[in-house]
Amino acid sequence: MTSRELIAAAMLALPATATVLLMLVPRRAVPGLARAAALPTGALAAALTVLALRLPGDPVSGDWLVVDVAGALLVAVIGAVGLASVLVSPAYLDDGGGSLVAPERRQRIYYAALYAFWTILLAVPLTGNLGVAWLLVEATTAASALLVGFSGKPRALEAAWKYLVLTSLGLGVALLGIVTLAAGIPAGGLTELSWQSLPSYSGGSEAALLAYLLLLAGLAAKIGWAPVHNWLPDAHSEAPPPVSALLSAALLPAVLLVAWRSEQALAPVVGERTARGVLIGFGLASLAVAIPFLWRSLPWKRLLAYSSLEHMGVIALGIGFGTPLALAGVAIHITGHAVAKALGFYAATPLLSHDPRAGEHPVTGIARSKRPLGATMGISLAAVAGLPPSPLFVSEVLIVAGGFQAGHPWAAGATALLLALGFLG
Repeated sequence: MTSRELIAAAMLALPATATVLLMLVPRRAVPGLARAAALPTGALAAALTVLALRLPGDPVSGDWLVVDVAGALLVAVIGAVGLASVLVSPAYLDDGGGSLVAPERRQRIYYAALYAFWTILLAVPLTGNLGVAWLLVEATTAASALLVGFSGKPRALEAAWKYLVLTSLGLGVALLGIVTLAAGIPAGGLTELSWQSLPSYSGGSEAALLAYLLLLAGLAAKIGWAPVHNWLPDAHSEAPPPVSALLSAALLPAVLLVAWRSEQALAPVVGERTARGVLIGFGLASLAVAIPFLWRSLPWKRLLAYSSLEHMGVIALGIGFGTPLALAGVAIHITGHAVAKALGFYAATPLLSHDPRAGEHPVTGIARSKRPLGATMGISLAAVAGLPPSPLFVSEVLIVAGGFQAGHPWAAGATALLLALGFLG
């Protein structure tokens, strides 16, 4: 077992163990245990990322575990955002709001569900098998749906139900694609769905294309790509702010990584241009659908939610263009988006304490009445809007340039236009 495999195992075992212990320890020990387990989990995620980046040409690539540069980037993002979400959760829990459970069990259930969600998220970028990846993505739905509706308010419960139903339906479509792939693999068995084995699919290019379309259409519902993004604005705006940060900054790009690996694995069978064209189509559709909402005055968290739709479209375009310039832009975009979006959602807790109307109506004058809060929101908004010198401005320039480099001038030009419209909004 290599050092990277050992660190990966420890990184997953620690929060998984904490999830169980949080349900068993005395109530007064729950917040301390949550904080104590978060720090080493984040440190292990950082250590795994450093090791993977030091050995980019020698990834761990097995039937069940993959530790490569792309996965390591997502592990770093998920580890950092999960750590921050745990550390800022006391501010949310101390506001005295309601919940689905009895007050004496509020902290215990919240932290246990948050840790279960975090553990599964950390596992998604490391799985070396499409079938296991689907199971993990489905498991994130169960863990996070409880957190979306955690406040117990009617709007939150409706958002949780919509999230659960729509993403589960989408993943059902993705499962149909996986079953189609499995039917075309003579040897059978779950190991044949590994990223290494999928390029040898022998069921024919037409069947492979059908499976690929079903798979990406299903995953799109979880990523939040248009036109199957309907759950995203409600879930992001109704979940507790630390959970919203994990949903936007960690869950969406983690599932998008599964879509990317599926594209890489099946491109030799369905054709590289066709495989990438599907991603470009989802990217342009997501950008186009997001723009009208970004031009409206929206409540803070709902505005950030529609921004997630825009940015997942940008990442899809970068992957679809597939050139070194575009992929460099994707790496910068995933990291910059995670930092900016998490900061924005964390600001929602003091914002709602300052003005409870902010959950349902746009607010103004925050910079005058609460200057530190206004500055935090301004930094987040400027970053996600791509205002120079934001890292997201750099990444968007690289992705557009990568589109021209890849021979997609119309798609690259449309991307630049849509990004400009989003920025103006």
